[in-house]
Amino acid sequence: MASEKEKGTSRDDYQDAALKPGSNDAESLRIDDRTAGEHKLVRQLKNRHIAMISIGGVIGTGLFLGTATALRNGGPVGLLLGYITMGSICYSVMVSLGEMIAYLPIPGGHIRLAERFVDPAFSFTMGWNYWYNWCIVLPAELSAASVLIGFWNKDINPAVWVTICMVVVVVINMLGAGVYGEAEFIFASIKVITITGLIILGIVLDLGGGPDHDRLGFRYWKHPGPFVQFDDIAGAKGRFLGWWAVLTQAAFSFIGTEIVAIAAGEAKNPRRNLPKAIRRVYIRILLFYIGGTAVIGLLVPSNDPGLNLSSGDAASSPFVIAIERAGIKSLPSIINACLLTSAWSAASSDLFTSSRALYGLAAAGNAPKIFLKTLPNGLPWVSVIFNSLFCLLGYMGVTKGSGRVFGWFANMTAVAGLMTWFGISLTYLRFYKGMKEQGIDRTKLPFASKLQPYAAWYSMCFCLFISIMSGWAVFLKGNWAVDVFVTNYLPLVVFPIMYVGARLYYREPYKKAHEMDFVTNIAEIEAEMYDEPPPRNKAEAFWQWLVRKQIQRIDDKLLIHCNLYADVK
Repeated sequence: MASEKEKGTSRDDYQDAALKPGSNDAESLRIDDRTAGEHKLVRQLKNRHIAMISIGGVIGTGLFLGTATALRNGGPVGLLLGYITMGSICYSVMVSLGEMIAYLPIPGGHIRLAERFVDPAFSFTMGWNYWYNWCIVLPAELSAASVLIGFWNKDINPAVWVTICMVVVVVINMLGAGVYGEAEFIFASIKVITITGLIILGIVLDLGGGPDHDRLGFRYWKHPGPFVQFDDIAGAKGRFLGWWAVLTQAAFSFIGTEIVAIAAGEAKNPRRNLPKAIRRVYIRILLFYIGGTAVIGLLVPSNDPGLNLSSGDAASSPFVIAIERAGIKSLPSIINACLLTSAWSAASSDLFTSSRALYGLAAAGNAPKIFLKTLPNGLPWVSVIFNSLFCLLGYMGVTKGSGRVFGWFANMTAVAGLMTWFGISLTYLRFYKGMKEQGIDRTKLPFASKLQPYAAWYSMCFCLFISIMSGWAVFLKGNWAVDVFVTNYLPLVVFPIMYVGARLYYREPYKKAHEMDFVTNIAEIEAEMYDEPPPRNKAEAFWQWLVRKQIQRIDDKLLIHCNLYADVK
């Protein structure tokens, strides 16, 4: 081992490990002694699970509910431009992460990759920041679920709805990754159908196809206007600040796309299925987020009183508001029910991700070994139970108002998520340099982007800059609020403090490019590759056909929507 670190990993070493999965090379078959003697995670997530998780797994209340605040702050054009900006950052992060995780689909995902390509202190910081992010977003989704249920009944205590949602989420996760995958496949399918249907319905309503036959067109882009003068600040400065105010909320909506990396450790045939999932990220960004926010801006004016999440009337999303304004009586309740399943789904993903992040921390030696305990079916039960306790934070909404608590959690998770993206981008730049230094041909990797390394530099710089500027609004005259300041800047301040502390503790240097390990685990990963078997029965054949057709239809709808908007203009 010492001699290999001195000379680094050569191109021949890489090729031997990658192209000869049956070799007995001691390095490529090495088992981390930190997980020795423990049960390990079991690869139970199938191709269709990974496909739907990547497309719609973490589409949650950020899009369906949080866009209310974004539209009120930025206006329809500010909302759209904010989501386009954040979407480009998200895509840059995902192609960076996808290249690494498709090559090394190991438990812990980017947390373990940071240890390999940066240093143990950065892995420690990334891991605990990521765990914190998902522990906090979990009660945020539960809080948002109580807001959505409040659309039907405001008399019942929100604690009842938080409890019901919490029980469903915990039960799904305690049944293992296979059950979680099946539940997410169903939930994500509902979300994909819902958001696609809402976009189509939105276009119909905008063109006058509603019960009132009122053709809206771009009416709300003209009045009250394309942008909002943030805090009544006049001129271009106020419009720019309105657009900037959208970015933090948009980040909250996009955060979670990287869940594919955490799921990689439990994905079947990862070298084949993960690249497919990464390539589908653009569908989620373009159709669901860009398309969804464009439709919202056409249907709901930015000064609609229902967009204020801090009020008692904020129990509906912009989509529901739009349908009510069109005069459709029964559909809002149906849509709200679909949005509720979305909150359940997102909360389930939050618990799954946080528990696996904690498992990854323990595997890297950065958390107590008790969190490595798993059942024979691969369930890290200690991690799941421990993270379930953070669901109790959702009860804060009982006394403070669910809408306000949702805003607090959204701010904290947005900044923590952006710092995770910053860390992923930095890790990729080190990965890229190591590949180049050791003469490894990136074009032969399972997934590689031609945008690199520029995409990683772009996402790293902008994630850090947006995080620093996330709480700027509290510094405006008369806008100071302690809760907003703390929730925006706490994750940003904690990140460097944890890193410096971990550096002092570990006292290990940065990984030099020629010393980076591109060999360990390769043989076992290659050994798990196989050609997808043909369907065993008509039911499996139908599902394979349906998934392929769904992807093709989404691509076709993207083109149709673009042409339709061009015709309307």
